[in-house]
Order: sequence, then structure tokens, then C-alpha cells
Amino acid sequence: MESIFAETSLTTPVLGVVLVLCINVVFRLAQSFKRDGVGNSFGNIITGSVNLLSNSDSVLKREEVKDSMDGYDKLFDGARKDVGSLHSKESIETRQKEYQTMVNSFYNLVTDFYEYGWGQSFHFAPRFKGETFQESIKRLEFYMASRAGMGPNTKAIDIGCGVGGPMRNIQQFTGADITGVTINEYQVKVGNKYCAQKGIDKKCRLVQGDFQKLDEIFEANTYDVAFEVEATCHSPDRVKCFSGVNRALKKGGMFVGVEWIVLPERGFDKNNKDHLRIKEGIEVGNGLPTLATAKDIIAALEKSGFEVLDSFDANRNVHSEYEVPWYDTLNGSFTLSGFRMTRLGRICTHIMVSTLEFLRIAPEGTTRVSALLNATAIDLVDGGKDEIFTPSFFFLARKK
Repeated sequence: MESIFAETSLTTPVLGVVLVLCINVVFRLAQSFKRDGVGNSFGNIITGSVNLLSNSDSVLKREEVKDSMDGYDKLFDGARKDVGSLHSKESIETRQKEYQTMVNSFYNLVTDFYEYGWGQSFHFAPRFKGETFQESIKRLEFYMASRAGMGPNTKAIDIGCGVGGPMRNIQQFTGADITGVTINEYQVKVGNKYCAQKGIDKKCRLVQGDFQKLDEIFEANTYDVAFEVEATCHSPDRVKCFSGVNRALKKGGMFVGVEWIVLPERGFDKNNKDHLRIKEGIEVGNGLPTLATAKDIIAALEKSGFEVLDSFDANRNVHSEYEVPWYDTLNGSFTLSGFRMTRLGRICTHIMVSTLEFLRIAPEGTTRVSALLNATAIDLVDGGKDEIFTPSFFFLARKK
């Protein structure tokens, strides 16, 4: 017995020293974090994990992460516990009314996770076999720019630009002058750093603003093109948002975008409890008031003064033998570079984040953000497999 106690008394301080050394290494890694607009700011798994929700650009203070997550959860009360609770008129109206808080809180919480696992372009894309994930992302962005007729003399706006990944790619592809707007201060700080690091900040910049109040940001009849990439799904009133876009465009100006929608034409049934589970899971995991349909999008564009020239689900051949399903990386197929996006990769990240939070290196609440995104990834995969949801409803419209 004495030898056992002797071993324990010896082991305890040794473990303590090891723990202190590990924490010291982690803090040194945190201090070495640098923004990289050309590569990947979160490319190093350890350094990236340590700096999730807590880096020199962070707008949220460490102690505010948990409170922000608590506030976000309240807007989706009953989610994943009581299927159908988010579908009530009262629940939807609450999120519509509080959309500024909801969307800003959401992106304060998830922007680092998106960039860590996905890159600077926060969207999906249809993907051909033999095409990498990042190639498919850029192809969609370039397709949108081409359909809108963008070129070196184009003056454009990006509605809901995130950290500006798509607008930077499009600027380099077309040479256009682009201003992106996002409600989130953190995204503006990060995005403008990336524009400068790419040497395009004179022709590409982010401003903070609410896309429901574009008249307060952009002058009327000024821009040639507007685009949005999976962004206006956050809008509580698309007619108001699209009307603001219309006002900013010159007569004949083009508006191109891709939207998240449910697909009743392919079988989505709001009375089907499992379909409702998937829909509500996508909404809570992505800061959405409620998902619309293709008819809703077209009607909103027309009511806002646009002539709709083309519209279709870019993922209409999602299960073709010639395509890789848009949700494939979330479902588990992966390359070494795309490992973080896969289910196993997300589990590994979640374990790492949980450990860092336990050691009080990551802010309290970080693990809950990771869990939220892991859960919604499953909902997105289910929606894609059943073809009742698409993140890529394409539209091209012209100001009348």
C-alpha cells in the first residue's frame, strides 16, 4: 500500500507539470495565429482550434460567448425537442422580429467554425465527378458572375457577403469593383484584412450594414450588378430586401443569386413530421427565420420590381451518376485536405474544442456552438438525400 501511495504522490506533480507545459504550448500557439487571406487562417489544426471564437480580431469577449449562445437558443425554443414548434406563426414572427440579433449572434458564433472547416466562401455548390470541392465552389461563383455579365467596368454589390470569399474570387475573375455588405462587424474586420492581403482592397471592400435597409447604405441607381450567395435566406422579408437591391441598381441592372429552399415539387410535405424535423433542424443550425420555396423567391423578386429571366435548382441532378452530391463532404466522403468537413472530422474537432473549453483555453460556450453545427450538418445531409431541400436555387433577374 505504501508503494502505491508513493507512486501516486510522485505521479500527481509530474502530471501537473505536464499539464502546465501543455497549456503553455497552447497559449504560445494562440499567440502565433495570423490571418491569411491567400491561404487558410485556420490551416494549422491545433493553432486554428485554439483561436476559434478567441483571437485578436474577435468582437465577442470570451465571457460573452456563452451569453450569446443562450440568447440565440431562446429564439429557437423547442428546436429538435418538439418537432413543429418552430413552424408556428408565433415562433416564425419572433425570429423575423429579432432577425438582426439572431443573424448577428449566429455569425459572431459560427464564422470561425465556418472558416476553419469550409474556407472563406460559406456556401455549397453543384459538383461534377473529378472536380474538387474548392473547384466546384469557384465554378459556381464564376458562373454567377458570367450570367450577370460582369467585367472590368462593372460596379457591383454583394448582399450578405460573409468574410468576402466569393466577392474576392469574383473580383479577381472579372476585375469588377465590388462592395460587400454584412450585418456582422467581425466579418467586416476579417474580410477587409483579406482584401488587403490579396492586394485588391482598392476594388473590393466590405461595409457593415443591414441588407433590410440598403437604402441607408447605397445610393439609388448606381450599380450594374448585385449578387447574393446563400445569404438572403436570413431575410425576414425578402420583398423589402430585394426592393432595396432594386433601388441600388441602374435601370436594366442584373441581380443574380442562389437561395436555400425546401422543395415541395419534389416531395417536401410540411405535414410530414420527419420533413419538418429536417426543415427546423436546418433553420436552427443556420440562423433562419423560416425556409421558403422557389415560388416564394420568384414572387418576391417580381414584387420588388424585377423581371425574372431564369431560375432553377442548380442541384437538380444531385444524384446523377455524373455528379457528386452537394452534401457529400458533410456525409463522410473526404480527402485529406477536406477531412474537417466530414462527420469524423467534425467529431474530432468537437472533441478537441471540448477539451480546450474544459481546460479554460477556449471560451465557455464554444462546445455548444460546435454541437449546434454538427447537428445541423446531419439535417442538411438528410434533406439532400431525400431531395426535399437545396442550398442552390439559382435565379437571374433584371431591374425593370
